Amino acid sequence: MTRPASPAVPARLAIGGAVLVGVLTAVQARVNGELGVQLDDGLVAAVISFGSGLVLVGVLSLALPGGRRGTAQLVAGLRAGSIPWWMLVGGVAGAVTVATQGLTVAIIGVSLFTVGVVAGQTLNGLVLDRVGFGPGGEVAVTMPRVAGGALALAAAVIAIGREGVGDSVAWWMLLLPFVTGVGIAWQQATNGRLRQRVGTPMTATVVNFIGGTAVLAIAAAVSVGVNGPPRTPPSDPWLYTGGAIGVAYIFLSAALVAYTGVLLLGLGAVAGQLVTAFVLDILWPAAASSGWGSELLTVTVALASVAVAVLPWRCRR
Repeated sequence: MTRPASPAVPARLAIGGAVLVGVLTAVQARVNGELGVQLDDGLVAAVISFGSGLVLVGVLSLALPGGRRGTAQLVAGLRAGSIPWWMLVGGVAGAVTVATQGLTVAIIGVSLFTVGVVAGQTLNGLVLDRVGFGPGGEVAVTMPRVAGGALALAAAVIAIGREGVGDSVAWWMLLLPFVTGVGIAWQQATNGRLRQRVGTPMTATVVNFIGGTAVLAIAAAVSVGVNGPPRTPPSDPWLYTGGAIGVAYIFLSAALVAYTGVLLLGLGAVAGQLVTAFVLDILWPAAASSGWGSELLTVTVALASVAVAVLPWRCRR
């Protein structure tokens, strides 16, 4: 098994990379959400996003020596039985994430979507770190981590209760982001373990996009069969950048999780997500947006959860 040397990535750089993951995730959510609205089909939008990402990462994997070595390690590990099947299905969580973006973000906004993800990601990150599921092994559940998780949940409650959002938006639009967050934490841990086995995050990213594209293609086919074909694809080029953005943040997540743990990777990403989501919702309000004042309160509480959980870790490192 290939394990990175712990001094290779300083704590501040690892957290900075996690924040960048969050920035990219928030931008992708807005892109995919708008594409879903333009097509009038969030699942078809998700297939376009994931499919374009698969093409990009597949080309990179074939072109780069590290990608080819990782593919060889993957094939050898599958033949030898050292890579179990569950390490190959992280893309399902990615598929759920992209589909949820396409179905909900244009209605509830990036901030409310992100806060729901924060709650699910934080809770599952605590659990996965405690049981040692991540590539870094078991991570103690300390009081700062628990307090950070509690604040993240408080932010979700504030977001749902603000100015009747819970009454004006379908319940499943509020539940899906939470489920997405749970899946993201598990996906990050799974990708990190696969990255250890194959020696490169590139191959873990390829595996994610293959699985996610397959799941989304089936779901989109069912959607089209039931609801009819989507609208004519829009011509704006930026609406098709979601796949490339996804490649970047999945690659970074797989590379960083061994150094940060599942929870701290998630919370660092949350910081970037929340700030970016708040800015996007101010510049580009969604249908269910309650204004920047309410969103600022929600984002502030959620960011406090990140600070409470992350700062003690940085001091210890």
